[in-house]
Amino acid sequence: MKRFFMLAVATMLAVSARADEGMWLLPLLQKMNKSALKEAGCHLSPAEIYSAGKTSLKDAIVHFGGGCTGEIISDEGLVVTNHHCGYSHIQALSTPEHNYLMDGFWAMTRAEEIPCKGLTVTFLQSMEDVTATLEKAGKKAGKDASDEEKAKAVQERRQELLDAAKKANPGCEVGIVPFYNDNVAYLIVSKVYRDVRFVGAPPASIGKFGGETDNWMWPRHTGDFSMFRVYAGADNEPADFAPENRPYQPKKHLKISLKGLKSQDYTMILGYPGRTQRFQTAPQLAQMIATNRIRIDARTLRQGIMWEAMCADPDVQLKYANKYASSANGWKKWQGEELAFEKLDIIGREQRKEAAFMDWVAEKRSRIDAYGGALTRIQEAVKAAAADENAITLITEVPFRIELVTIASRFAAAAGKGPRQDNALTPEALKMGLEAVRSYYRDYVPELDRKEAAALLAYYREQADSADFLQGLGEDFATMDIPAYVDKLFSNSVFTSAEKLGEAINGEQAAEVIAGDPASLLHRAVIAAALAHYPNYTAQAKLLQEGSRQFAAGLLEWEKGQPSYPDANSTMRLTWGHVLPYSPKDAVLYRHYSTLTGVMEKEDPENPEFIVPARLKELYRTRDFGPYADAADGMVHTCFLTNNDITGGNSGSPVLNADGELVGLAFDGNWESMSSDVMFEPDLQRCICVDIRYVLFLVDRFGGAPHIVKELDIVK
Repeated sequence: MKRFFMLAVATMLAVSARADEGMWLLPLLQKMNKSALKEAGCHLSPAEIYSAGKTSLKDAIVHFGGGCTGEIISDEGLVVTNHHCGYSHIQALSTPEHNYLMDGFWAMTRAEEIPCKGLTVTFLQSMEDVTATLEKAGKKAGKDASDEEKAKAVQERRQELLDAAKKANPGCEVGIVPFYNDNVAYLIVSKVYRDVRFVGAPPASIGKFGGETDNWMWPRHTGDFSMFRVYAGADNEPADFAPENRPYQPKKHLKISLKGLKSQDYTMILGYPGRTQRFQTAPQLAQMIATNRIRIDARTLRQGIMWEAMCADPDVQLKYANKYASSANGWKKWQGEELAFEKLDIIGREQRKEAAFMDWVAEKRSRIDAYGGALTRIQEAVKAAAADENAITLITEVPFRIELVTIASRFAAAAGKGPRQDNALTPEALKMGLEAVRSYYRDYVPELDRKEAAALLAYYREQADSADFLQGLGEDFATMDIPAYVDKLFSNSVFTSAEKLGEAINGEQAAEVIAGDPASLLHRAVIAAALAHYPNYTAQAKLLQEGSRQFAAGLLEWEKGQPSYPDANSTMRLTWGHVLPYSPKDAVLYRHYSTLTGVMEKEDPENPEFIVPARLKELYRTRDFGPYADAADGMVHTCFLTNNDITGGNSGSPVLNADGELVGLAFDGNWESMSSDVMFEPDLQRCICVDIRYVLFLVDRFGGAPHIVKELDIVK
């Protein structure tokens, strides 16, 4: 089967790829039909985009914080990414006295740049296909070798490759990453920089303008950007934070274009897309929608309580801003996905595709042997695991979302790594637990958590099967007075504050007190309920993995002669396309850009999502746009649309023109194609991008930080 797979891939690389769909692996660009990029409008060669041995565009792109993308835009290590990518770090640095999240911030000197604890940026060094090498190791085990012996031989060869890569790339991280549902493997070498400092961002009223109302929607008017700087040791290599560290000197930084874009102009995006599901089957997709609905309903309840508290108290708003935003982003996406699945008949289209695939399989005995059982195996595994997956999802989205449970869980995980004596946690272990959760209390409001806990536990009792009712709480969960239980929980638990927890671990019989704390009991009850479902769930997951591997291999052989790309998995990819408008429904046509006028039209002083700062209104009134206005209409363009193929993780990715110059930052998809992680919709799917001219206008004219603009390499 692997031989057929590799032949299919080789054949696909010889044909031109569609210029819109696809998240393409960078090492394969050179092997593809080179004319594909050129015909689309790109002025760069594949080697100028990606090269393992020479400087290329990829050297200016970073994996920001492990979940977003950023890009280097100066020779002094300046990074720009989305505001929502920097959101949690900006919030962590904010206080009521210095509320950088709500008020914005710009470092006027390097000394004012603020270290971000725990924030890293990762540079890709190289990607190498090691599939054949690992396959060869399995074959060398011998024809008569058992599956276990072959797997051992492959694992040993795998470790040899990793050890050799570590030796050849000191100071780098190495890993072997699977693609195409474990049919292909790449050895990836990366370098991680650990000293990253906050340079600036607009206030949330600009960086998150429109809030959840506008999230995933067009037209959009959000100034979704923030800036950071990478610092390095004296040798320009990664180093822990130190005052003497200096700005990183990059191999490559992006030039910035102020020329703007017209409809049909070429664009490309380099970034780290997180996860797509374009190799999943109809049963998998149906189950995905089912678990999404569980998440939507649970988060609707919790977010409503959280939002009410945030609107009532600025202190709560600051503390819970990132928690709310993180929860709400997926919540709204899943709703859009559910609607798109129905409107676009996603599951029906997948079923028809699978029927055609099976007709092709049935034509040859070799195909039947290789792929004939794949879809059945997947369907059976999904069906057998569905109840367990639904139960686990409900548990993790409802009782486990009680923050007191989260704190107890983090404490237990950290303390459990510490020393034990007579099977009890020692004082050293308990202190490890306290240190692991101490920072959590900075943004914790017990009274809000108490209100959420009462609602979540009542909801869980309504939704859960009685077999999953929580045990060991001191009273019967089926009949307990939940408000009274929650009052006792929060009144008696030492986990409600760092001070109480600190006193408890320093008191007599500390280990027994912690073990018997009502929050510890609730945490163990929640974990036990979830763990009861894991044996069958994990067993079915193994069967599902094997069926998925076979199905992906079969698809690639079936579709040989057509371009193919693996599902996104947080590795760097290239997507190219064009600036395009779109029509979401009959008689409606959205143009490809929005302007500052739309910000003023949306203003609503009574709605926290649509507040416009006075300074921005004054700049609009006086038309003080500097060099950042569009040449054609004299207005500042805020956002624009392309048909580039992106997903979560691409947030903050550079949108580049045909010459590889930065013209914008990708930050969202559009509502009408929320099924795009499963199927690309060429007529509907759009990438929403903030115009780099709006970014610079906000830095320079609004933020009063022209020194940052002077640092940039600008092409007019």
